[in-house]
Amino acid sequence: MRAPEGRSRPVPPVVLALRRLPNPRLTGIGAGLFAAASMLVLSCLDLLLLDGSSVVFGALFLPVSALTALWVRPADLVTAPIIVPIAFTVGVVPIAGGTGGFGGRTMAVVTALAVHAGWLYGGTLVAGVIATVRKVRLMRQRQRRLLLAAQTARPARTARPGQEAARTAQPPARPRPAQAPRRPQQ
Repeated sequence: MRAPEGRSRPVPPVVLALRRLPNPRLTGIGAGLFAAASMLVLSCLDLLLLDGSSVVFGALFLPVSALTALWVRPADLVTAPIIVPIAFTVGVVPIAGGTGGFGGRTMAVVTALAVHAGWLYGGTLVAGVIATVRKVRLMRQRQRRLLLAAQTARPARTARPGQEAARTAQPPARPRPAQAPRRPQQ
């Protein structure tokens, strides 16, 4: 384990492995396409290999939700919890089954969504929590940057000998009393 510069603790191997993963920044539409295409491909593979196992599909939905929330760019963070339920719906179409044309297929999708609502809510919760944590971290970083910029913008004044005593000896300025607004002249 290596310790980064400035830190005394070593970094865990899991964190080092996660840092090596790709870190794309997808727009809201790109993240939606990624999630929908991933769920569609995974559901087709699930249908071919495991005969449409809903547990496998739901378990694969959770990491797709997490990756979608991690890979969406900061400006589009709010879209992550909205995108993943749509991707789940797109992915559930092949494994839902149904017979009897469009109506039967639609009813099978609606039924599958109702039956697998736990996975749907779980993935949406994962995406929402990750997006919220990322947004809070971004807000804190921005606040720190603004505070640092404000501190460096006004340099500390160096007082000449005798000036400090003169500054502290002056009484504080009193606020002006409020005046009534003037009426326009006619």
